[in-house]
Amino acid sequence: MAVEILMPALSPTMEEGTLAKWLVKEGDAVKSGQILAEIETDKATMEFEAVDEGIVGKLLVAEGTAGVKVNTPIAVMVEEGESVSAAPAPAKTAAPVAAMAVAAAPVVAAAPAPAATSAPVAAGGARVFASPLARRIAAEKGLDLTKVAGSGPHGRIVKADVEDAKPAAAPVAAAAPAAAAPAPAKPAAAGMPTGMSAETVMKMYADRQFEEIPLDGMRRTIAARLTEAKQTIPHFYLRREVRLDALMAFRETLNKQLEARGVKLSVNDFIIKACAAALQAVPNANAVWAGDRMLRLKPSDVAVAVAVEGGLFTPVLRDADKKSLSTLSAEMKDLAARAKSKKLAPHEYQGGSFAISNLGMMGIENFDAVINPPHGSILAVGAGVKKPVVLADGTIGVATVMSMTLSVDHRVIDGALGAEFLKAVIEGLENPMALLA
Repeated sequence: MAVEILMPALSPTMEEGTLAKWLVKEGDAVKSGQILAEIETDKATMEFEAVDEGIVGKLLVAEGTAGVKVNTPIAVMVEEGESVSAAPAPAKTAAPVAAMAVAAAPVVAAAPAPAATSAPVAAGGARVFASPLARRIAAEKGLDLTKVAGSGPHGRIVKADVEDAKPAAAPVAAAAPAAAAPAPAKPAAAGMPTGMSAETVMKMYADRQFEEIPLDGMRRTIAARLTEAKQTIPHFYLRREVRLDALMAFRETLNKQLEARGVKLSVNDFIIKACAAALQAVPNANAVWAGDRMLRLKPSDVAVAVAVEGGLFTPVLRDADKKSLSTLSAEMKDLAARAKSKKLAPHEYQGGSFAISNLGMMGIENFDAVINPPHGSILAVGAGVKKPVVLADGTIGVATVMSMTLSVDHRVIDGALGAEFLKAVIEGLENPMALLA
């Protein structure tokens, strides 16, 4: 029996992708878990693997094809013994499968669409996901799929699960046909924000030379998410300056001692560590907005904005409070390098409660950053600049001063709490030895 392989949803924001490369060809026999293709999402290039074994009957989408919608058939698998050339074309009315976000691994499994009339429903109305091959074997053995535990991705029932399962002693009488399950909610379009239409804007510049640049997936996602952030998140801003002289001297000493190990700490590494420690010191600030409630996180998972060609990533340093400066430095360098080549897995750039955006290395002295939902805050870091300051003894001196602006979601963090958190960050940077404790 031929089975359609559909374009998967590899991230919560993905609505379409580019089939970058096929790793199999028509007629190839594949096993469960074998990589079928590389797919470019709005954020990264990811591998796509088979759920069941079979033979590649037809490749329906050519390499390099962009704009392939999620749940569009991209290939047809046939069973051993079936004619490869006889693999049927996909039905245009194939039932779509609900998109599944992958947050824990860079590889996801194909999710063929079962017929809406044969999909079993568990107690409470939850739909049971199983591969077509598993469904056929279950039907032959008289198995109730709602009683079978799935070992596939996201609990999906695959061939091995039903081969090992035994049917119940007595079949249960067929229940009345269940009402058709409601269609899954359609995600918000990751397109252009509302405003002046493209036609209106282009007419304004009809007498001027310009180049029209179509939006790729990343730019569409950035436009949609940050428009949503500014429209729906009640931002407020807290500004402080931090003196860096003690940190710069301490960093120089540490780098001399770590030189033999090939480690060179940056100021940004200290900022990450100070923010991670502050999230532990002020745990109420370690929170995100979740629609009708807040989630208060226990670990310090710190996201850091990384500029890439055509956009940006915010890779997340998990459990940053528990890691040494040298470990954070190495991990940040690795994440930044893979972000620039779009090789991050979704779980490496999703999550966290807080983010850092540092433009100091570009000479920007201060700026306001936009909160990346569902984060509760983001810290904008400027350049360290030598300025005249009043010293502890009342005299005027020169110090290296860095501006920091904390953008805060007022639904999650109030003014006093945000001020307490920013104070904890600054105390960590002005007393850097404490970050090693």
